[in-house]
Order: sequence, then structure tokens, then C-alpha cells
Amino acid sequence: MSVLAAEGISLVLGGKRVLESVDAVFSGGRVTALLGSNGAGKSSLLACLAGLHAPEAGRATLGGAEVRAMPAPARARRIGFLPQAADVHWNIDVATLVALGRLPWRGRWGETAADRAAAEAALAATGMTAFARRGVEHLSGGERARALLARVLAGEPEWLLADEPLASLDPAHQLEVGAQLRAVAAGGSGVVLVVHDLNLAARLADDVVLLRDGRVVAAGAAEDVLTAALVGATYGLTVETGVTATGQRYIVPVGRPG
Repeated sequence: MSVLAAEGISLVLGGKRVLESVDAVFSGGRVTALLGSNGAGKSSLLACLAGLHAPEAGRATLGGAEVRAMPAPARARRIGFLPQAADVHWNIDVATLVALGRLPWRGRWGETAADRAAAEAALAATGMTAFARRGVEHLSGGERARALLARVLAGEPEWLLADEPLASLDPAHQLEVGAQLRAVAAGGSGVVLVVHDLNLAARLADDVVLLRDGRVVAAGAAEDVLTAALVGATYGLTVETGVTATGQRYIVPVGRPG
């Protein structure tokens, strides 16, 4: 499994420096959460890792090779990217949408049995099999989010990079999709998520990268990073942490210090 890494990445967008000398290493078979306040640089870092932004300095690498230097089809087979606001501009049905996730694998003979099997597995994993023939425009926001995730999963990427994939889901579906993301990592793929909900991050993540003002505050195993001191410093808050009777960590923002 190839390591995905940010190596000294600095990025300027719209004349504003959004990342400054970011170093981070992501391990396959694990879920990593990118956490931080609005504007901390989470989505920008994720886009750099996917090869969508050209850093002013530094680079994103996969197995030591620069991500942006990879041919687009090869990169698409290895890295699946789910943006925060993914629009569908045609009223295709869900099955057709999910099948688009297999395009990087299509050969000259078109769709194969393996392509169909991967798309069906992705529909099942996200609970969307029953919606396969429904038009995308007739889905709720949460259903559409799951369909878009299924499209990425259908590509069976080595790395899954997702920007707030749980944000529009109700609590039950957050848990279900979260469990699927854990299953993707358990299967050997690397999963990197932008998450706003601290408690979802505590539930899902093996590793955490905390960002503030485009810089890394802390990175490492979730149990070492999701402390009251580090989370409080990242968000500028007083924070309380604890563990439930079932062993689940929780994080409660209390207020501004002082």
C-alpha cells in the first residue's frame, strides 16, 4: 500500500495564503480526519492531495511519486475524490451515476462484468440499491450524498478522499456511511476525510490532523491528538473530553476562554 503524503505544501488561492509548509503522512488501511475551523485549510489540503491544486511550494506524493505528475487516468484509478459540493447536471438514474465511477477502468470494449459488480457492490454498501432506477433529481439531499459516495466507491480507489461526506446525512445514515468508510479502510484502502463534527471524527478516525490558519497544529493517532488541550488550541475554545460507558470518546466545546 503506497503512502500518501503532503511534503511542505504551501498554497495561495485568490491572493490569500491558505496553506503554509504543511507536512503530513497518511497511512493505508486507516481513516484520517482533517479537523479545524472554517478557513483552516482542510478542503485545500484535501484538493492538493488529490492533485487538483498546484502548490506554490512543496508537493503531494503517492508512493514517492508526485501526484500532479501522474497521467490523469492512472491518478483517477488510484485516488477517488468526493468534493463537498458535487453537482449532477443531468437527470440520470442512480445506477448510471454510480457506473460513471468505473470510467477510469473502462477499456476499448466498454463495460465489463467486473465494472457491473463493482457498481452493484457500491450501491449495496451505501444503502442505495433500492434507488438504482430513481432519477437523481428525485433524491433527497442525504440520498444524493450517498449516491455520489457510491460513485467514488465503485472505482475501488486505493485512496478515498472525501470533503465532508457525512454533513448532509441524518444521524442514522451518518453511522451507516461511517461504518462503510471504516470498512473501506479495513479492506486496505486509505481514507482521508474533512469532518466538522468532532464527535464523528472521534468515532471514525484512526488518525487526526488538526489545522489552524493553514498550518498543522498536531497530527497523529486520534487518541493522542483529540485532547482537550490540542482541540481547544485549534479552535480557540475551552473543551471537555471524556469516554462514554461503551468506551466511545466524546468532545464537548464549552465556550471561549477567559
